[in-house]
Amino acid sequence: MKIEHYSFGRIIIDGKTYTSDVIIYPGKVDASWWRKQGHNLEVADLKDVISAKPQVLVVGTGATGFMKVPKETLSHLESKGIEVHVERTDKAAELFNQLQKDKIVIAALHLTC
Repeated sequence: MKIEHYSFGRIIIDGKTYTSDVIIYPGKVDASWWRKQGHNLEVADLKDVISAKPQVLVVGTGATGFMKVPKETLSHLESKGIEVHVERTDKAAELFNQLQKDKIVIAALHLTC
Protein backbone atom coordinates (compact mmCIF):
# COMPACT_ATOMS: atom_id res chain seq x y z
CA MET A 1 0.00 0.00 0.00
CA LYS A 2 1.33 3.43 -0.88
CA ILE A 3 0.15 6.82 0.29
CA GLU A 4 0.31 8.98 -2.82
CA HIS A 5 -0.99 12.24 -1.36
CA TYR A 6 -2.24 13.71 1.91
CA SER A 7 -3.89 17.07 2.51
CA PHE A 8 -6.30 18.24 5.20
CA GLY A 9 -9.27 15.85 5.18
CA ARG A 10 -8.11 13.88 2.14
CA ILE A 11 -5.71 11.04 1.44
CA ILE A 12 -4.97 9.04 -1.70
CA ILE A 13 -3.85 5.44 -1.16
CA ASP A 14 -3.04 3.26 -4.15
CA GLY A 15 -5.06 5.56 -6.41
CA LYS A 16 -8.18 5.67 -4.23
CA THR A 17 -9.27 8.82 -2.39
CA TYR A 18 -10.50 8.70 1.21
CA THR A 19 -12.05 11.58 3.14
CA SER A 20 -12.41 10.01 6.57
CA ASP A 21 -9.85 8.72 9.07
CA VAL A 22 -8.23 5.48 7.97
CA ILE A 23 -6.23 2.53 9.18
CA ILE A 24 -3.96 1.13 6.50
CA TYR A 25 -3.23 -2.58 6.91
CA PRO A 26 -1.07 -4.64 4.58
CA GLY A 27 -3.36 -5.12 1.58
CA LYS A 28 -6.44 -3.21 2.80
CA VAL A 29 -7.74 0.10 4.09
CA ASP A 30 -10.32 0.52 6.86
CA ALA A 31 -12.05 3.80 6.03
CA SER A 32 -14.66 3.49 8.78
CA TRP A 33 -12.23 4.01 11.68
CA TRP A 34 -13.25 6.38 14.43
CA ARG A 35 -12.18 6.73 18.03
CA LYS A 36 -14.44 6.42 21.05
CA GLN A 37 -13.22 9.78 22.34
CA GLY A 38 -12.65 11.58 19.04
CA HIS A 39 -9.28 13.25 19.50
CA ASN A 40 -7.89 10.84 22.09
CA LEU A 41 -6.43 7.54 20.90
CA GLU A 42 -7.26 4.75 23.35
CA VAL A 43 -6.18 1.09 23.35
CA ALA A 44 -9.77 0.04 22.52
CA ASP A 45 -9.57 2.09 19.29
CA LEU A 46 -6.70 -0.11 18.14
CA LYS A 47 -8.07 -3.56 18.96
CA ASP A 48 -7.93 -4.76 15.33
CA VAL A 49 -4.48 -3.22 14.85
CA ILE A 50 -3.12 -5.08 17.87
CA SER A 51 -4.71 -8.33 16.63
CA ALA A 52 -2.96 -7.87 13.26
CA LYS A 53 0.43 -7.94 15.07
CA PRO A 54 2.38 -5.35 13.09
CA GLN A 55 6.03 -4.70 13.80
CA VAL A 56 5.36 -0.97 13.56
CA LEU A 57 2.35 1.30 14.03
CA VAL A 58 2.54 4.79 12.56
CA VAL A 59 -0.02 7.16 14.08
CA GLY A 60 -0.96 10.33 12.23
CA THR A 61 -2.33 12.88 14.69
CA GLY A 62 -3.90 15.21 12.11
CA ALA A 63 -2.74 18.21 10.12
CA THR A 64 -1.99 20.20 13.27
CA GLY A 65 -1.38 17.29 15.63
CA PHE A 66 -4.64 17.75 17.53
CA MET A 67 -5.26 14.04 18.22
CA LYS A 68 -3.48 12.91 21.38
CA VAL A 69 -1.94 9.54 22.16
CA PRO A 70 -1.89 8.97 25.95
CA LYS A 71 1.16 7.38 27.57
CA GLU A 72 -1.02 4.42 28.61
CA THR A 73 -1.82 3.69 24.96
CA LEU A 74 1.83 3.88 23.96
CA SER A 75 2.88 1.66 26.85
CA HIS A 76 0.27 -0.95 25.97
CA LEU A 77 1.34 -1.07 22.31
CA GLU A 78 5.00 -1.32 23.24
CA SER A 79 4.20 -4.13 25.72
CA LYS A 80 2.80 -6.04 22.73
CA GLY A 81 6.11 -5.63 20.89
CA ILE A 82 4.80 -2.94 18.54
CA GLU A 83 7.16 -0.09 17.70
CA VAL A 84 5.12 3.14 17.65
CA HIS A 85 5.76 6.39 15.79
CA VAL A 86 3.48 9.37 16.46
CA GLU A 87 3.66 12.26 13.99
CA ARG A 88 1.47 14.87 12.34
CA THR A 89 -0.30 13.11 9.49
CA ASP A 90 1.82 14.60 6.70
CA LYS A 91 5.00 13.27 8.33
CA ALA A 92 3.28 10.00 9.29
CA ALA A 93 2.37 9.39 5.64
CA GLU A 94 5.99 9.83 4.56
CA LEU A 95 7.23 7.59 7.38
CA PHE A 96 4.67 4.88 6.54
CA ASN A 97 5.85 4.79 2.93
CA GLN A 98 9.50 4.50 4.03
CA LEU A 99 9.15 1.95 6.82
CA GLN A 100 6.94 -0.57 5.06
CA LYS A 101 9.77 -1.44 2.68
CA ASP A 102 11.46 -3.43 5.47
CA LYS A 103 8.79 -4.13 8.10
CA ILE A 104 5.14 -5.04 8.62
CA VAL A 105 3.65 -1.58 9.16
CA ILE A 106 0.13 -0.37 9.90
CA ALA A 107 -0.84 3.30 9.83
CA ALA A 108 -3.71 4.84 11.81
CA LEU A 109 -4.30 8.30 10.36
CA HIS A 110 -6.45 11.19 11.52
CA LEU A 111 -7.04 13.29 8.41
CA THR A 112 -8.31 16.60 9.75
CA CYS A 113 -7.29 18.80 12.69
